[in-house]
Amino acid sequence: MFREGTEADESGSLVPVLTTGSIVWGIMFRTALVVFLSFVIFYMFDLYKFVWVVLFALWFGAAYPGWRQFQIFNERVKKIAESTLCGSCVHFEKSSQLCKVYDEHVTQEYIPCEGLNWEPLPYEESK
Repeated sequence: MFREGTEADESGSLVPVLTTGSIVWGIMFRTALVVFLSFVIFYMFDLYKFVWVVLFALWFGAAYPGWRQFQIFNERVKKIAESTLCGSCVHFEKSSQLCKVYDEHVTQEYIPCEGLNWEPLPYEESK
């Protein structure tokens, strides 16, 4: 829900935990949680004239953490794209930090093809 960084899998290699899908899932989960809890609290304490508080709870409890995670995710993808061979490859998908050929996540320590299937980006896309 509030994950950041990478975790080691069974073999000990680092796997990115923060992906676009996990960010969207976290936002949807936190939104549902805030809406559910606000309905329960408003019903229990008869606070219907303070419905505007839900907007603040949605921003600070669901939207802002997701926005912050997305900023961190973009910074990490930018670092990976600049520091690895995958950043200049046609097969690197920046939105998911993924190699499209091998369908595996790219990290700074792990390049799925080890450079064997690397193809340069066209000049127009590399700017």
